[in-house]
Amino acid sequence: MGFVSFVGRVLFALAFLLSAWQEFNELGDDGGPAAKALKPKFDVFSKTVSAHTGVQVPKFDIKYLVAASIAFKGVGGILFTLGTSIGAYLLVLQQLIVTPILYDFYNYDTEQKEFGIHFTKFTQNLALLGALFFFIGMKNSMPKRRLKKKVSKTKTY
Repeated sequence: MGFVSFVGRVLFALAFLLSAWQEFNELGDDGGPAAKALKPKFDVFSKTVSAHTGVQVPKFDIKYLVAASIAFKGVGGILFTLGTSIGAYLLVLQQLIVTPILYDFYNYDTEQKEFGIHFTKFTQNLALLGALFFFIGMKNSMPKRRLKKKVSKTKTY
């Protein structure tokens, strides 16, 4: 069971690790193609959040968001493979931040082709998020190993 669990974690984390590796290789000084694709989506997302909540999203360079995403996916994927909850939490954080920005199906009419594409990708990322929450829940519900204490014998003189 332990080996099968390890193989499952490796295959799951591989999606994040390969994505992080590709984005890292394309990063460059300006954030690469990921930053160019993310910038207009982030602007629309921040306007939507501001319009619905009244909270102003702070302005920052998008390349830092891309770099943080790469770091969370890379470090989180490695730690997840090793079976730690910290890796799963990093991947959850990355998914919670990036998914609603990248797959903004809510900005399209249901009749448009883009709606279906973004909604499908959004639900796929929700499934990944659900698997991460499942892992965290299972990890937290397992009893911790306790070392057996030696029973000391009473000394008789």
